[in-house]
Amino acid sequence: MIPSIEILATTGVAVYVHVPFCPTKCGYCDFNSYAMNGEIVDRTVQAMVREIRSSPLTGVPAKTIFFGGGTPTFLAEEQLLSVFQAVLDVHPPLPGAEITSEANPGTVDMPKFKSMRGAGFNRISLGAQSFLDSDLLRLGRIHKSGEIERAVGAAREAGFDNLNLDLMFGLPNQSTHAWKENLTRALALKPEHLSLYCLTIEQNTAFYKEHLRGQLVLPDDEVQVEMYDECISRTLEQGFEQYEISNFSKPGLACQHNICYWRGEAYAGYGPGAVGAVPVGEEFVRYTNLKHPDGYCEAVQKGANLRFESESLSPETLRVERIMLGLRMNNGINLKDLQIPDFAVAKLETRGWIERNDQHMSLSAQGRHFCSEVALELI
Repeated sequence: MIPSIEILATTGVAVYVHVPFCPTKCGYCDFNSYAMNGEIVDRTVQAMVREIRSSPLTGVPAKTIFFGGGTPTFLAEEQLLSVFQAVLDVHPPLPGAEITSEANPGTVDMPKFKSMRGAGFNRISLGAQSFLDSDLLRLGRIHKSGEIERAVGAAREAGFDNLNLDLMFGLPNQSTHAWKENLTRALALKPEHLSLYCLTIEQNTAFYKEHLRGQLVLPDDEVQVEMYDECISRTLEQGFEQYEISNFSKPGLACQHNICYWRGEAYAGYGPGAVGAVPVGEEFVRYTNLKHPDGYCEAVQKGANLRFESESLSPETLRVERIMLGLRMNNGINLKDLQIPDFAVAKLETRGWIERNDQHMSLSAQGRHFCSEVALELI
């Protein structure tokens, strides 16, 4: 069902805030991020506050808030908290709302974490990526492995008891042994959540250009599958639940904000390049804000349209996306609600890629390696 603003006033909306600045641009990154500093950062922060405070969804409560990027903690403490306060004023959080900020281990310390925790953030997602300095250097990260432990300690001291670590496998020249060592060191820090992603070579990145020139030596498919299987077995041993293809949490601590995306729920996006999907009149519209900070700031200042692009999402488009995203989750999809034909399900059962229980279907352990293929068959 397409939500209305009246419905959101009761259920709440997921709120995403995009901070587009980073200390450097990593070689693998295709996110909307810029290695900028100085006056443009302050101008962008002021523009973000203005965009948020003029939101057509003002008064709709937040069921989750997520600051991503870029690197939100690249901002000075007062800049970050000024944007956060605008969100709190415009979207008062529902009781128990999950409020997350991404953070780079090289841009945080205990005082900043303490201020963030005092302001209302209750979850931190640290972009560790690897515990090997050679990997971090190759990826273009600004931190060293020892700063990950330091950042985790600072977050704990500041009062954060819900912490995620992002790690990547399938890195250039990475061995299975090195990946196992990464998992060992991550688990030793006792995070509540782990996001474990296989490196994807995206267009318009430095890695993509190196890959085209044959200068990027990546583990082959069999090794990447072995690394992924190691994620599943090691996290299970430590009491984590896999609830999505790349995400593992301690019981009850799955990332509620990302689950909103995977369920096809409404979310409001603020900041340069932010994406949102919200009701507009009788339609459900997905939009992307202007991406470059300069253009974004200029549009805010002039009161011009901030949208870089937008599209109305038809019920069929929403159905297709719910299939594609819902399959990523371990609890799968409802066949009846999504009008999945029996012949398509039977074909996938024969391949051993899915498990079916009456009208409920989810990927099998083997099927997790073929999520895209399964989605295409069902669509």
